[in-house]
Amino acid sequence: MQALTIIAAVNDALMTEMQIDPEVVTFGEDVGVEGGVFRATVNLQKKFGKKRCFDTPLAENAIVGTALGMAIAGLRPVVEIQFSGFAYPAFNQIIGHVSRMRNRTRGTLTAPMVIRMPYSGGIRALEMHSESMEALFAHIPGIKVVIPSTPYETKGLLISAIRDDDPVIFMEPKRLYRAFKQEVPEEAYTIPIGKARIVQEGTQITLVSYGSQMKEAREAAQLLQQEGISVELIDLRTIYPYDKATIVDSVKKTGRLLAVHEGPRSFGVAAEIISTITKDAFEYLEAPPTRLTGADTIFPLPGAEHHYMIQTSHIVNTIREILQYQP
Repeated sequence: MQALTIIAAVNDALMTEMQIDPEVVTFGEDVGVEGGVFRATVNLQKKFGKKRCFDTPLAENAIVGTALGMAIAGLRPVVEIQFSGFAYPAFNQIIGHVSRMRNRTRGTLTAPMVIRMPYSGGIRALEMHSESMEALFAHIPGIKVVIPSTPYETKGLLISAIRDDDPVIFMEPKRLYRAFKQEVPEEAYTIPIGKARIVQEGTQITLVSYGSQMKEAREAAQLLQQEGISVELIDLRTIYPYDKATIVDSVKKTGRLLAVHEGPRSFGVAAEIISTITKDAFEYLEAPPTRLTGADTIFPLPGAEHHYMIQTSHIVNTIREILQYQP
């Protein structure tokens, strides 16, 4: 075992899979010589050479389009978009071609490729560097969207994404990149895409979150536990396809739901979860299913981002309110 941060786990997963499978290649802006803006790909070019880890022009549309061609031809490309807010120029390729290849060719061709991108706020970055727009990608049929929250899950989920025969958007919570370390196996292992994890079992309320917001969700669950409030905490891990069964079974047990995410409120992941619960667990509810999310605004500039971010206290107070609900 080795103690790794999330960013080190990304590097370890890439290093592991590139060593196992010669068809795995990685590229993007500053990915090769510099090892990426966050150093996620450091030493890969040194170990595997310029043909398997290389730099590209500042052209996200071309990066993703090139990866699609490689994937169709039999490679397994892993491309990096420096920040998720830079992915929009590549949207034409993602929604128009990458997501449709299996369907367009009636299964003759697939697109086994991964598009990595750091997302979320909390690092006082500039405009276009702090968005949490995962719902945009989750709304595209044919695309899987994965967001880890720990080093262990980062390595296992990224290896699963690389080995998947369909395209995966892999969004990494950059404010957690170096926030903590965790024991991670040195060998290759996988974590199933589409399966949530029950982080903490509880009986009074189901708290669902993922990615960057899991830090505050864990802290809130622990604080409430000290007050005698039993929280069942679920890390979604995969945004699409998301694990409906685990959430429904949990709400049937607890009778209450709070879904938390950093992205904008309207038409978000939390809204989808609440829709599922009102259909599949309505008769078990003891309070209205609730969401705590970012605002329906452009993510603010650094000086004001603390007004936008969801704090541990916000989650704690919202759960107290839900528990006090009387019909």
